[in-house]
Amino acid sequence: MNDMYMGIPPGYVALPDIGFTGVNGPLYVSRQGDKLIFGFRVEPRHANVMGTCHGAMMMLLADMQLPLAAHFQAGLDDRFLPTVNLTADFLASPVVGDWIQGETDVVRVTRNLVFTQGIFRVDDKPVLRANGIFKRTGAAAQQEDDRPDVARMLAGLRFT
Repeated sequence: MNDMYMGIPPGYVALPDIGFTGVNGPLYVSRQGDKLIFGFRVEPRHANVMGTCHGAMMMLLADMQLPLAAHFQAGLDDRFLPTVNLTADFLASPVVGDWIQGETDVVRVTRNLVFTQGIFRVDDKPVLRANGIFKRTGAAAQQEDDRPDVARMLAGLRFT
Protein backbone atom coordinates (compact mmCIF):
# COMPACT_ATOMS: atom_id res chain seq x y z
CA MET A 1 0.00 0.00 0.00
CA ASN A 2 1.25 3.47 -0.84
CA ASP A 3 1.59 6.25 1.70
CA MET A 4 -1.69 8.13 1.29
CA TYR A 5 -0.14 11.24 2.78
CA MET A 6 2.40 11.68 -0.02
CA GLY A 7 0.55 14.81 -1.03
CA ILE A 8 -0.39 16.14 -4.41
CA PRO A 9 2.10 16.23 -7.30
CA PRO A 10 3.55 19.65 -8.14
CA GLY A 11 1.57 21.78 -10.59
CA TYR A 12 -1.89 20.59 -9.56
CA VAL A 13 -4.58 22.85 -8.13
CA ALA A 14 -7.82 21.81 -6.47
CA LEU A 15 -11.05 22.09 -8.44
CA PRO A 16 -13.73 24.12 -6.67
CA ASP A 17 -15.77 22.03 -4.23
CA ILE A 18 -19.10 22.17 -6.05
CA GLY A 19 -21.94 19.79 -5.27
CA PHE A 20 -21.15 16.13 -5.76
CA THR A 21 -17.42 16.65 -6.23
CA GLY A 22 -17.28 18.69 -3.03
CA VAL A 23 -18.53 15.67 -1.11
CA ASN A 24 -16.38 13.08 -2.90
CA GLY A 25 -13.25 15.03 -3.79
CA PRO A 26 -11.01 16.79 -3.71
CA LEU A 27 -10.17 16.50 -7.39
CA TYR A 28 -7.13 18.26 -8.82
CA VAL A 29 -6.18 19.60 -12.24
CA SER A 30 -2.90 20.52 -13.91
CA ARG A 31 -2.24 22.26 -17.19
CA GLN A 32 0.38 20.35 -19.16
CA GLY A 33 0.94 21.98 -22.55
CA ASP A 34 -2.41 22.18 -24.34
CA LYS A 35 -4.04 19.57 -22.08
CA LEU A 36 -5.71 19.52 -18.70
CA ILE A 37 -4.72 16.53 -16.58
CA PHE A 38 -7.04 15.59 -13.71
CA GLY A 39 -6.20 13.49 -10.69
CA PHE A 40 -6.93 12.52 -7.11
CA ARG A 41 -5.31 10.64 -4.26
CA VAL A 42 -7.26 7.50 -3.29
CA GLU A 43 -8.36 7.81 0.34
CA PRO A 44 -9.90 5.09 2.53
CA ARG A 45 -13.35 6.61 1.94
CA HIS A 46 -12.92 6.01 -1.82
CA ALA A 47 -12.27 2.29 -1.31
CA ASN A 48 -14.65 -0.63 -1.77
CA VAL A 49 -14.91 -3.63 0.56
CA MET A 50 -11.81 -5.15 -1.08
CA GLY A 51 -9.72 -2.11 -0.16
CA THR A 52 -9.30 -0.87 -3.72
CA CYS A 53 -10.63 2.30 -5.31
CA HIS A 54 -14.37 2.00 -5.93
CA GLY A 55 -15.30 2.05 -9.61
CA ALA A 56 -17.83 4.81 -8.96
CA MET A 57 -15.04 7.11 -7.76
CA MET A 58 -13.05 6.45 -10.92
CA MET A 59 -16.21 7.14 -12.96
CA LEU A 60 -16.64 10.44 -11.08
CA LEU A 61 -13.13 11.41 -12.14
CA ALA A 62 -13.86 10.43 -15.76
CA ASP A 63 -17.19 12.30 -15.76
CA MET A 64 -15.44 15.45 -14.56
CA GLN A 65 -12.27 15.17 -16.62
CA LEU A 66 -13.62 14.29 -20.05
CA PRO A 67 -16.00 17.26 -20.51
CA LEU A 68 -13.88 19.84 -18.66
CA ALA A 69 -10.71 18.90 -20.52
CA ALA A 70 -12.62 18.85 -23.81
CA HIS A 71 -14.02 22.30 -23.05
CA PHE A 72 -10.51 23.62 -22.53
CA GLN A 73 -8.68 21.67 -25.25
CA ALA A 74 -11.25 22.30 -28.00
CA GLY A 75 -11.68 25.97 -27.07
CA LEU A 76 -15.44 25.63 -26.54
CA ASP A 77 -17.52 28.48 -25.18
CA ASP A 78 -20.37 26.29 -23.94
CA ARG A 79 -21.61 27.05 -20.46
CA PHE A 80 -21.83 23.37 -19.52
CA LEU A 81 -21.41 19.97 -21.21
CA PRO A 82 -23.92 17.52 -19.67
CA THR A 83 -23.18 13.82 -20.04
CA VAL A 84 -25.08 11.95 -22.76
CA ASN A 85 -23.09 8.71 -22.52
CA LEU A 86 -20.15 7.55 -20.43
CA THR A 87 -18.58 4.10 -20.75
CA ALA A 88 -15.54 2.69 -19.05
CA ASP A 89 -13.27 -0.31 -18.97
CA PHE A 90 -11.69 -1.00 -15.59
CA LEU A 91 -8.15 -2.19 -16.34
CA ALA A 92 -6.61 -2.45 -12.86
CA SER A 93 -7.47 -1.78 -9.21
CA PRO A 94 -5.79 1.24 -7.61
CA VAL A 95 -5.27 1.01 -3.85
CA VAL A 96 -5.54 3.53 -1.04
CA GLY A 97 -2.71 6.02 -1.40
CA ASP A 98 -2.41 5.77 -5.18
CA TRP A 99 -2.46 8.94 -7.27
CA ILE A 100 -4.79 8.41 -10.24
CA GLN A 101 -4.47 10.86 -13.11
CA GLY A 102 -6.05 11.01 -16.52
CA GLU A 103 -5.64 12.56 -19.90
CA THR A 104 -8.35 13.35 -22.45
CA ASP A 105 -8.38 13.33 -26.22
CA VAL A 106 -11.15 15.15 -28.04
CA VAL A 107 -12.22 12.79 -30.81
CA ARG A 108 -14.81 14.99 -32.51
CA VAL A 109 -16.82 18.15 -31.93
CA THR A 110 -20.12 18.67 -33.75
CA ARG A 111 -22.69 21.42 -33.50
CA ASN A 112 -24.53 19.48 -30.77
CA LEU A 113 -22.12 16.94 -29.28
CA VAL A 114 -18.55 16.47 -28.08
CA PHE A 115 -16.94 13.00 -28.33
CA THR A 116 -14.02 12.20 -26.03
CA GLN A 117 -11.80 9.40 -24.83
CA GLY A 118 -9.52 9.24 -21.84
CA ILE A 119 -6.97 7.03 -20.20
CA PHE A 120 -6.34 7.08 -16.47
CA ARG A 121 -3.13 5.83 -14.88
CA VAL A 122 -1.37 5.13 -11.63
CA ASP A 123 2.24 5.92 -12.42
CA ASP A 124 2.54 4.47 -15.96
CA LYS A 125 0.01 1.67 -15.41
CA PRO A 126 -3.40 2.15 -17.08
CA VAL A 127 -6.27 1.61 -14.62
CA LEU A 128 -9.29 2.97 -16.54
CA ARG A 129 -10.21 3.70 -20.14
CA ALA A 130 -13.29 5.88 -20.68
CA ASN A 131 -15.31 7.23 -23.60
CA GLY A 132 -17.75 10.08 -23.21
CA ILE A 133 -20.31 11.92 -25.29
CA PHE A 134 -21.42 15.32 -24.02
CA LYS A 135 -24.20 17.69 -25.10
CA ARG A 136 -23.25 21.19 -26.16
CA THR A 137 -25.44 23.77 -24.44
CA GLY A 138 -24.27 26.99 -26.03
CA ALA A 139 -22.42 29.97 -24.66
CA ALA A 140 -23.24 31.59 -21.36
CA ALA A 141 -24.70 34.89 -22.51
CA GLN A 142 -24.90 37.62 -19.89
CA GLN A 143 -24.89 35.15 -17.03
CA GLU A 144 -26.51 36.63 -13.95
CA ASP A 145 -27.26 33.52 -11.91
CA ASP A 146 -25.23 31.08 -9.83
CA ARG A 147 -25.48 28.11 -12.17
CA PRO A 148 -22.22 26.50 -13.35
CA ASP A 149 -20.20 28.13 -16.08
CA VAL A 150 -17.29 25.92 -17.16
CA ALA A 151 -15.34 28.70 -18.84
CA ARG A 152 -15.53 30.89 -15.73
CA MET A 153 -14.54 28.00 -13.47
CA LEU A 154 -11.53 27.04 -15.62
CA ALA A 155 -10.47 30.68 -15.98
CA GLY A 156 -10.45 31.00 -12.18
CA LEU A 157 -7.86 28.25 -11.73
CA ARG A 158 -4.34 29.48 -11.05
CA PHE A 159 -1.83 26.87 -12.17
CA THR A 160 1.59 26.98 -10.54
